[in-house]
Amino acid sequence: MIHAHDITKHFRFYAKPSDRLREIITRRPRHHSHKALDGISFQVASGETMGILGRNGAGKSTLLKILTGVLLPDSGEFHIEGRITGLLELGTGFDSNLTGAQNILANGLLLGMTRQEVEARRQAIIDFSELGAFINEPLRTYSSGMVMRLAFAIGIHADPSCFVIDEALSVGDAHFQQKCMRRIREFRAQGGSIIFVSHDINAVKMLCDKVIVLEGGKAVFEGEPEAGANHYNRLLAEETDLDGLAVQQARYGTGEVIVSQCTLAGRDSSGSILTSGETADIIVDLEAHQDLEDITLGLMIRDRFGQDIFGTNTWYLDQPLTMRAGERRRCRLELEVWLAPGKYTLTLALHEGSDHTRRCYQWCDNLVRFDVAGIRGPTFGGICRLPLRCTFETQEPPQSKDSAHAASQ
Repeated sequence: MIHAHDITKHFRFYAKPSDRLREIITRRPRHHSHKALDGISFQVASGETMGILGRNGAGKSTLLKILTGVLLPDSGEFHIEGRITGLLELGTGFDSNLTGAQNILANGLLLGMTRQEVEARRQAIIDFSELGAFINEPLRTYSSGMVMRLAFAIGIHADPSCFVIDEALSVGDAHFQQKCMRRIREFRAQGGSIIFVSHDINAVKMLCDKVIVLEGGKAVFEGEPEAGANHYNRLLAEETDLDGLAVQQARYGTGEVIVSQCTLAGRDSSGSILTSGETADIIVDLEAHQDLEDITLGLMIRDRFGQDIFGTNTWYLDQPLTMRAGERRRCRLELEVWLAPGKYTLTLALHEGSDHTRRCYQWCDNLVRFDVAGIRGPTFGGICRLPLRCTFETQEPPQSKDSAHAASQ
C-alpha cells in the first residue's frame, strides 16, 4: 500500500556556483525556483499497478525519486507499507569499479537487505540476470542492457512490497523485457504494488490498473488506463500539432486542383496518436483552379522506414469527382487503423484515372504524420491485423488394418 498526499518539490537553479555562497552571505536570493511537483496525491493498493504518463519534464522521475528516498519532498507526506525497490536511472546505487557480483552485495544493502539475505538470494539473482561469467567482470565493462539485467534482478529479489519501474526497462533486449514482464505479473499476483513509468503506452495499458498523467508538475488526470492514454495523447497532439504536418514533405504536380488542408485524428484520442483498431477521420480540403471532369484522390500509408503499407483511391472505390474552377470540396475518409504500434505517414495524390502516371494534378508526400500506440482486442504480430477465424474439429483416430477387416465382416 502506498499513500501520497499533497507532495510538492521545488528545485533552485543558480547562474553560477558562486551565487550559492553570495546568497548565504547577503541573504538575498540569487536563484530562480522551479516547481517540479505541485500537490501530487494518489493511492496504490496492494496488488495494484499504477502507471504514470507525462511529457519530458512533467515530474515523473522526481516523484519516483521521492518515493524511493533519493529525494525529500518540500511539503506533503507519503506512507509506504514494507520495502520499496525498483529501477530508476541506470547505474543508480552501483559502483562501476566493482564487479557485478560485488555490486549485488553493495546494492542489496542499499535497498535494505541484510548481508544474510543477499547471500541467500545471490545465486537466484545471478541466474535471473543471465549474465553468466560476466558477473565477475567490472561493471564499467557492462552494456546498458547488462546493467539493467543486474538492477532488475537485485530489485525484484529484495522482497519488496512495492516495485518502481522507470524507463530503464526499455534498454533491455526483447527476450529479457518479456522475462521481466512475466516476473512483474507474478509479483502483482502475489499482492505486490507496482508504479510503472513509461512512454510505451501499449505497456501501460497492458500492465496498469489505473493511470495518472502529469503535466507541469501537476496531476491533470487520474483514472482508467485507456482514458489516461487518450488524455496523454491529447497533450502530445497539442505539442506537435504543427509538427504533424509537412514532415519531409514534397509537393509537385500540374496544380489544376490542390489539397489546401488535410487533418487526421482518432475518434477517441482526438489527436494524431491512435490505438490500433481505432477509427481515424481524415479530412481533405480540395481547391480547383480549372474545370476538371476526372479527379481521383488517392492515399498511401507508409511506415517509419518509408515502406508502403496500404494505399487506395477514389477511382478504385468507384467515387468519381468533378470540380469547377474556384470550387472547393471537403472529402471525409473513415479509416479503421488496424496497424501495429509505430510511426506512420500519410501521402495524398490528386490525379486523373486510376493512377498518377496519367496526369498528376498534385502529389503531397508525407503530408501528415501519425502514431499508433497500443492495441485493442487480441495482440497480433507483424505490421497489420487481418481478419482471421479459427475453428477446431474432432477427428476419429485412424483404424488399424485388423479392426477395419473385422468391421467389414
